[in-house]
Amino acid sequence: MGGAVQQDGWGCGWFYRMVASPAFQGRASRFPLTRAFARRDGAVLFDLVQGFVQSQVLYALVELDIFRRLQSGPMAPDDLGQALDIPAERMAILLQAGAALNLLRRRRDGRYGLARRGAALMGVPGLAQIIRHHGAFYRDLGDPVALIKGPERTELSESWPYVFGPGTAIGPDTAEAFSDLMAQSQILVAQDTLRAVDLRGVRRLLDVGGGSGTFLIAVGAVRPDTQLELFDLPEVAPQATKRFAASGLTERTRIYSGSFLTDPLPQGADAISLIRVCYDHGNETVRGLMSKIFDTLPPGGRLIISEPMGGGTRPSRSVDVYFAFYTLAMQAGRTRSAHEIKAFCQNAGFANVRFHRVARPYVTSVVTAIKPKI
Repeated sequence: MGGAVQQDGWGCGWFYRMVASPAFQGRASRFPLTRAFARRDGAVLFDLVQGFVQSQVLYALVELDIFRRLQSGPMAPDDLGQALDIPAERMAILLQAGAALNLLRRRRDGRYGLARRGAALMGVPGLAQIIRHHGAFYRDLGDPVALIKGPERTELSESWPYVFGPGTAIGPDTAEAFSDLMAQSQILVAQDTLRAVDLRGVRRLLDVGGGSGTFLIAVGAVRPDTQLELFDLPEVAPQATKRFAASGLTERTRIYSGSFLTDPLPQGADAISLIRVCYDHGNETVRGLMSKIFDTLPPGGRLIISEPMGGGTRPSRSVDVYFAFYTLAMQAGRTRSAHEIKAFCQNAGFANVRFHRVARPYVTSVVTAIKPKI
């Protein structure tokens, strides 16, 4: 019944103590006026308990490539099991679980096909790749208390060595894998950012920490008059060069190699973007980056920040649960609310800080700021 009363204050203590009583819960589940609340709370709590299992079922479906295998039509557990060297009865358990999650659809003849949600998963750019990447994150969450206390090292942090700054060894294979994953994961972010922000009038856009150029490629597709510039570590420059060439943007792009932690930013841009950059880093780093961007931009220049932002006084499940713990496992950053981002901007000297409406807050949120004209 916890959802029945929303207000806080001294008068609510007795109510929550009453709700926490097993005897009260037993009565509430039988009394007609409270039965619906009790059942709803019970279902929600059980969904939280089994949430990790649901994620692992999804992981198994993706890892076994079940969605692609079913794309051409329904299959029986025997046939899928034989193709994947898994006993039919165990494959049936996985497929039935997928159907329970509305990812698959069970037919009357016992075969399983794609459900709408499973088909949609295949249409989201890079989602399967991101789910596979979650293996390291899930293993770090195997002991969430240890993760909260702060382990010496996590498996996920080994997947993102770039966040530890200059001097961290990044081999070409790691750089390529990182660049590809970042590119896939930022396609939706780029789409939603460009729906929220109007870039008309931007002559030169510098994307700081832009990886292999996903955001700039998206900008180039809608703003043919904008010069595109990327600043990131030298290890990711080859991937950006390839992607710009494949998109026909070589003549309109320029790549600068360096680290914003230690190197000056290129001069001349009238807008600078930070796409999923701030939440990878601690407060001191973000504070220094904001000041560096402020000093780099001309008067009237614009800063664009796009990343998952927490709910602040109204916690967000996607950001304050998922992304908050993801950054804990990364060991290098933290999620922030839009108001915290605004404070960083203002402390650096920016004005006209705006929060932009976005289509999917679980994908990204957008804040922009202007360097005042003197």
